[in-house]
Amino acid sequence: MRDADVLKPSAGDSTAWPDDAIEVGRIIDAWGVKGGIKVLPFSNEPDALLAARRWFLQPPEGRLRPAGSAPLPASISIRSAKDHGDVIVATSPELPDRNAAEALKGVRVFVSRSSFPAAAEGEYYWIDLIGLTVVNRAGEALGTVESMLDTGAHSVLRVTFDAGAGKPGERLIPFVDAYVDQVDLPGRRIVVDWGLDY
Repeated sequence: MRDADVLKPSAGDSTAWPDDAIEVGRIIDAWGVKGGIKVLPFSNEPDALLAARRWFLQPPEGRLRPAGSAPLPASISIRSAKDHGDVIVATSPELPDRNAAEALKGVRVFVSRSSFPAAAEGEYYWIDLIGLTVVNRAGEALGTVESMLDTGAHSVLRVTFDAGAGKPGERLIPFVDAYVDQVDLPGRRIVVDWGLDY
């Protein structure tokens, strides 16, 4: 994991909600007395959260903000963000004190997909795999990546397909070199060594 202690705003930062916004964490509490916040990241490697210079905010799903509370800002610029155990601690010039930070408890944090650091060769962000078509070596369609599972040892593709009579089917394919031959992001396709009857 990269530790981005001080982030400098770039000229390309914008306060408009990005079309490619991805939810990456949730603010769980204030941190310190100077307006710092604690964020629970949704990834074990929260590089995107650490690298983004602007976080976009939405209230918790299904909950309204308390009556009389200050309006929720659409976004905040990030002065600093760093790994702190299981959470990310961050500061923003728009959060001057602990009260301002506490007002954001429970808020959902999004970043623009374009602000994610480039993945290393042979590595992929889960968000980029979801929706890809999965075919086997014979060219037979196995379905579409619905989501990813983390088993601890490795990731697993959860592939859904039409099992007939309008019933959904599901295949769980380990996302490891032994089964995955090719990931073609531009072509929106993954080729695997997997049979239709597995």
